[in-house]
Amino acid sequence: MKSTTTMVLGHVIQALVFAAASSSSTVEGFTTSLTGSSKRMSSQSLLRQTSSLSSTDDAPSTSNSSSSRGGIRGVIFDIDGTLADSWNLGYQATLTVLTDYHNKNNEEQHTPETYPLTAEEYHYGCRFTTPERLARHVGLEPGHESFDSVGEDLGARFDDYYVQLVDKTTAGFYNGIGEMLLKLHCGNLAATAGAAHDSSSSSGLQLGALTNACVEYAHAVLKANCPEFSSDVPPSPAVKDTAIYPRFSSIHGANSVPRPKPFGDGIRLCCEEMNLTPSEVIYVGDAPTDARAAVDAQCRAAIGVLWGSNDEECLKNEKGFDVLCANVDELERAIAKYL
Repeated sequence: MKSTTTMVLGHVIQALVFAAASSSSTVEGFTTSLTGSSKRMSSQSLLRQTSSLSSTDDAPSTSNSSSSRGGIRGVIFDIDGTLADSWNLGYQATLTVLTDYHNKNNEEQHTPETYPLTAEEYHYGCRFTTPERLARHVGLEPGHESFDSVGEDLGARFDDYYVQLVDKTTAGFYNGIGEMLLKLHCGNLAATAGAAHDSSSSSGLQLGALTNACVEYAHAVLKANCPEFSSDVPPSPAVKDTAIYPRFSSIHGANSVPRPKPFGDGIRLCCEEMNLTPSEVIYVGDAPTDARAAVDAQCRAAIGVLWGSNDEECLKNEKGFDVLCANVDELERAIAKYL
């Protein structure tokens, strides 16, 4: 059972994250001592396997050029920066974890608001798994003797800490995302997007989620954005009709797949649980690793979104993305073309 101090800090931090989100300023007062460990499938060898983003550079430049157009039966989504506007939660939690680590190992002390990590550096780091990202943030590089162990320790502390802070305020869906997911699952997207579709598409698409954060975080975010799981919303048929979380056939994170993105293992595992092949699936994400994972898994297509951690200048150079979308309306139309 968490101590009263930890619970109070959690509530205070949630309020501070919400206040910072509207002003994009650094939240003050992020101080806490992080304890506990995370149950991560990824081992130290997993960090070594994922330390280079160039590991899939020899993959084909298109996701699945041999498959015929049309006929997709599922869409798998990244979460942070794709479905959920959660960057400030991750950023502030990162500052808290790194400050705690720094102060335990250095005479010079920092607070989260003085820790030298910019939002831009945080966004860039989000293309890596959590352990690798945090190891890089403290100045370590792949190949350093402490890179794996420090990354695993910081990753576990980060996961244990920030998952408990997830709610609709700190990790809410971007505007229009919830409605789009309902359209996809119910088979209404093609009609609203003006695309021709057959009976198979009108029956709806399966939904999957794959993040390079821990799987516990993925479940927490999807539940937080689902009225059926909200204590503030009384149960009713209308609430059940708009429930998001139960519509996902497969949900995975970096600690529940053999190898995280940029490898395609997670996508293939999601497809297996959805009883689909990758050639029947579109993958949607906001990072270079998302494009590379889709290529590695040989998805039907990969769609990049520009409202997350990476801008068009970064993503347009990724061969794996078939199209880039600047808003949810564009994303709906892009998906509808494959129905």
